[in-house]
Amino acid sequence: MWANFLLVCQQALSLFLMMAVGFTLRKMKKISDITLTQLIYILLRAIVPCVVIASLQLERSFSVLREMGAGALAVLAYFAIGIAASQLLFRKEPSDRRAVLRFGAVYPNNGFMGIPLVLACLGDGAMLYAAIFLVVVSVAQWTHGITAINAGKPGGVKRSVTTVLRNALLNPGTIGLYIGFFFFAANLQIPAPIINTIDLLGGVYSPLAMIVIGAQIADADILSLFKEKQLYITAAFKQIFLPAATGLALYPFHLPPLMFAACVILAGTPSAAVTAMFAREHGRDEFTAARLVSLSTLLSLLTLPVTAVIAKGIG
Repeated sequence: MWANFLLVCQQALSLFLMMAVGFTLRKMKKISDITLTQLIYILLRAIVPCVVIASLQLERSFSVLREMGAGALAVLAYFAIGIAASQLLFRKEPSDRRAVLRFGAVYPNNGFMGIPLVLACLGDGAMLYAAIFLVVVSVAQWTHGITAINAGKPGGVKRSVTTVLRNALLNPGTIGLYIGFFFFAANLQIPAPIINTIDLLGGVYSPLAMIVIGAQIADADILSLFKEKQLYITAAFKQIFLPAATGLALYPFHLPPLMFAACVILAGTPSAAVTAMFAREHGRDEFTAARLVSLSTLLSLLTLPVTAVIAKGIG
């Protein structure tokens, strides 16, 4: 318990220090609105596909394929619970706030918080399940997530079926999936110079995302971070209800211990950094989104160690 607590504290502290860089630069007027928009574009359109491709650089085998299928079903169970239950929340909130709160209630920050914690708590054997979770989350963000963040937006429901399908099948997350899965299915290794470049670009995701969120928070009222009941409700839903519900749903299926523990831990990570980036890109309440990411990450110092210990014990 103490080791897990220290690990999460270290990860969260690093995250907040990177956010502080963005916050300071924005306050110094070194990050303009145009710069912020361009950074978000680079993150979502160039770096996210690299993260997905890198996560699929696995050696193909029947056992790996079988575990990938079981892991994908486990992640889908998490999303089914989260998406359905989140629809009961924030019905009286304005659509701009409701969209980002519901998005943040479902989508986890696995890239920075989840995967390092899973590897530290469960070892390298859990990397396969962490990668599966990351890939499914990335694809879901660019399919259901885009639809959810635009829910209730004027004109949002008027998109044609063709447009919806095109956005769902052709986006940075799914394009990265197609490329990564092609090399995995063909049992081919991406040439060293290319995969090294992809790894380096993917490694930029966490620090750059945190700098962007810090810059967004700089435009908001910091004190309001601790005063909004809706933020606490969202964080409690994301970091207490969802991992508990996911664990209960998966327990009867007697999954491999590492798979079960990894899924529960990843389900309990704070709201995804992309919540604030999507909010800005799609004209939603980006200040609420940035405050939610910040508060949920802070609260994860208390919730994640407990989630990790319980998941390991049950698994």
